[in-house]
Amino acid sequence: MVPFVASIEDVTDQLVGVFRDPAILVGIPLALLGAVFMSFGALYQHRGVQKVERLTRSSGSAGLSGAQLFSLLKRPSWVVGTVMLGLAIVCQLAALAFAPLILVQPLGAVSLVITTLLNARITGVKPTKRSVRSIIACVGGIFAFVTIAAFVATEKPIDQAQLITILALLAGVLLISGAVWLLVRKGAKPLFYIAASGIIYGFVATLAKVVIKRIQAGDFEWLTLLCLVALVVATAIGAYFVQTAYSVGPPDLVIAGLTVIDPIVAVIIGIVILQEAATAPVAALVGFVVVGAVAVYGVTSLARNHPQVVLDSQQLPIPRGSGKRPIED
Repeated sequence: MVPFVASIEDVTDQLVGVFRDPAILVGIPLALLGAVFMSFGALYQHRGVQKVERLTRSSGSAGLSGAQLFSLLKRPSWVVGTVMLGLAIVCQLAALAFAPLILVQPLGAVSLVITTLLNARITGVKPTKRSVRSIIACVGGIFAFVTIAAFVATEKPIDQAQLITILALLAGVLLISGAVWLLVRKGAKPLFYIAASGIIYGFVATLAKVVIKRIQAGDFEWLTLLCLVALVVATAIGAYFVQTAYSVGPPDLVIAGLTVIDPIVAVIIGIVILQEAATAPVAALVGFVVVGAVAVYGVTSLARNHPQVVLDSQQLPIPRGSGKRPIED
């Protein structure tokens, strides 16, 4: 129990440091601003994908075509959304420069709440009690998951064997995701694209951290270059799955998957491969499993119970907004 007590003291010192160094408080509004940018970015990108589908008269549910991807570059809404997502990333990185992980990382889940409210406002499809419970499970589970990680995780240098293992696992994930996509893409559900992109982005976050640290240390050799190449490839494939997810599901469902699955995968990599929780007590590991399961349940439940998904699947012409317009096919 001594390591756990020590980790609690370390986190307590970080939290107390907020009041000793007010500059750390800059990280909190930066993280919240990043969540806002992520929410609006998802909505605008979703709008761009939907517009391209209507113009090309072709669904992207089986995977966006090359022509559709090119058309996205000409849609102002999609371009604006992409810029906003870029700003969200910048805000998140800047927030981590000012504030500790325990204060910054959980705030990303706020984007799910914002996106849900904005999407309900735009579409007129109000969240149901089941979908609200699912969102609470997503946000609460990921808050608890990241908080436990902040208490027990200890950052360690990454050796070459660990890094090669991460790259090999990423290659396996990309190959499996690609193979499954080829098999099920004609009838793929939103959850497939969301889960695939979330898992891939979990590896992306880990590799980004590795590349930044190696560049800062002046250790830019062949393995760092390989990590950079893998980072770019994984980001592109993950982005493709995200854009396709917008064609088969509402934006808040996509954000739910990313804000839950991405950090869970990154933490699992840290625990299993990087041994960042080697000194954690059994209670913390059990906590990871329990709250992680709650968060994942929230995503899967939201995928089943999201009112927009239900309406689209049943093709019901239920009025939205003021009740004067039916939902478009």
